[in-house]
Amino acid sequence: MQTSNPLLSDWEDMFQIPPFDLIKDHHFDEAFEEAFSQIELAINKISDQSHAPTFQNTVEELERSDELMEKVASIFANLASSNSNSTLEALQRKLAPKWAKVDSDIKLNSKLFFRIDTLFKNRMNLNLSKEQLRVLELYHLSFVRSGAELKVSEQQKLKKILQRLAELGTLFTQNLLKDEREWSMNVTEKDLLGCPKFIKDAASEAAKDRGIDGYIITLSRSLIVPFLQFSPRRDLRQKAFSAWELRGANQGKTNNLDIVQETLILRQERANLLGYNSFADFKLETEMARSPERVTELLMAVWEPAKLMANRDAKILTEMMKIDGFDEKFLPSDWRYYSEKRRVAEHDLNETELKPYFQLNQMIKASFHCAKKLFNLDFRQIDAPMYHSDVMA
Repeated sequence: MQTSNPLLSDWEDMFQIPPFDLIKDHHFDEAFEEAFSQIELAINKISDQSHAPTFQNTVEELERSDELMEKVASIFANLASSNSNSTLEALQRKLAPKWAKVDSDIKLNSKLFFRIDTLFKNRMNLNLSKEQLRVLELYHLSFVRSGAELKVSEQQKLKKILQRLAELGTLFTQNLLKDEREWSMNVTEKDLLGCPKFIKDAASEAAKDRGIDGYIITLSRSLIVPFLQFSPRRDLRQKAFSAWELRGANQGKTNNLDIVQETLILRQERANLLGYNSFADFKLETEMARSPERVTELLMAVWEPAKLMANRDAKILTEMMKIDGFDEKFLPSDWRYYSEKRRVAEHDLNETELKPYFQLNQMIKASFHCAKKLFNLDFRQIDAPMYHSDVMA
């Protein structure tokens, strides 16, 4: 395809690596519109054909119908989750209900489902391979669980529910990320006394990233978790843990309470429309547990012994805290710190001493070495434009 939009171009000369140096935020809107259009054309071609359904002209064509969408969406999802901005987030909110609508239009296409259903009912006579049979079964199940067998009026109601759930899910995630990005706690070098060097380095780097001098603790998991684990400052641990715990639950625009309530109501309506007692029944049907009863049974089997062990550990950690001069209630923000102290005391196992052996680059090399030993695969880094200096190909 000849186009100035790099997302719609072929990448045959770069190991199929997207040209991140050319991709701009505004390219996604056009690319998604083209992808949606191609899906619609492909689905109509499959469902409107006069030939009797076969695995090749129905299932295989269905598999190929969203090739462009997969390409564009995978890049977008990568950037939106790891290198997002207000433009991409706005596009996420815009796309979520449209994505849900397109998916519903496919699954509720009566002519397309007729072809899938015909193949499914006759599957044992089609001479399919194990893989083909499994793909057909999964497609049929997906269509049925998406409402293909419902009345038209029920399908329309389900469509609206799914579109709204898509919107709510996107808002929920973005609210969490917004709280994570915007919160920070200024700390001094004195505040970080007792913390390992890697925490100080990370806090300094986090401050630089935000244009701040000195050190800050953020809600990035790679920073807050080790801070809670190693900082002897109980007051700062409490402050950081409280902010972590309240992501998406602060009073204001990012409060997810209303979103959660509406999501639960809509999930129940969705499940009931599809003939299930609860969303848990619907969700677990395709999972290993199969039913809420089996999940509850497993949880209850684990609950009592786990509770006993947790209470025992809490008692030990509380005594350790008292030795440090805190004769107060043991708090969740204390757990990681005193668990680490206990591990060092009882097992002489200090995580900071292990860290040099598990640096990211070393772990990547180890993974490649393992792949070489197991599958005789070689890996080498190539020079290709990426969207961030930390990303390698």
